[in-house]
Amino acid sequence: MRIGISGAHGTGKTTLAGDLCEHLAGHVTVDEPYLLLEEEGYEFEFPPSQEDYRAQLGRSLRLLRSSASRVVFDRTPLDFLAYLAAQGADIEGEADPSALRSALASLDLLIVTPVTPEVERVLPRPGMPRLREMVNDTLLDLLSSDPLQAWADVPVIELSGPLDGRLEAVLAALPAHSHRQARPPGHKQDRMR
Repeated sequence: MRIGISGAHGTGKTTLAGDLCEHLAGHVTVDEPYLLLEEEGYEFEFPPSQEDYRAQLGRSLRLLRSSASRVVFDRTPLDFLAYLAAQGADIEGEADPSALRSALASLDLLIVTPVTPEVERVLPRPGMPRLREMVNDTLLDLLSSDPLQAWADVPVIELSGPLDGRLEAVLAALPAHSHRQARPPGHKQDRMR
């Protein structure tokens, strides 16, 4: 399975990616583009600029073009389109719709982790809360409107229920043959970089 997780910052994407890899046979997480770019020496502004989000969008598109078949992507191109749109960019000029369509079509499932009252109450408060709210709203609007006609055929699960039920909700939506038992205690999780 190729699974992408999208959502604003501070919504539990990385935790969910790790949990899924603990329960899906042979799956590894792909670090989010921010971390990969930073490791390569890319210097981000604070707060990130539109150019920073464009760099992450480009990296995300390249990551999705990889041939790995058992991966969980911590962020997808939709995240960066939402960040760009929240900062006033016209997303129709930010990504080639055919490249976006091809990249997203490689996913077997897109998981969205929206900001909910429980997320606000339970998870640590992230920086830039106003941006987070704007990105959350923009991402949900993009998903429903699909202005680039690029993700309508991708199966989507929006996890707006309880945080402690997220893993079970995703596993219930997957084919039974993709599940396996959790790794033994002390097993180090694999990561794809």
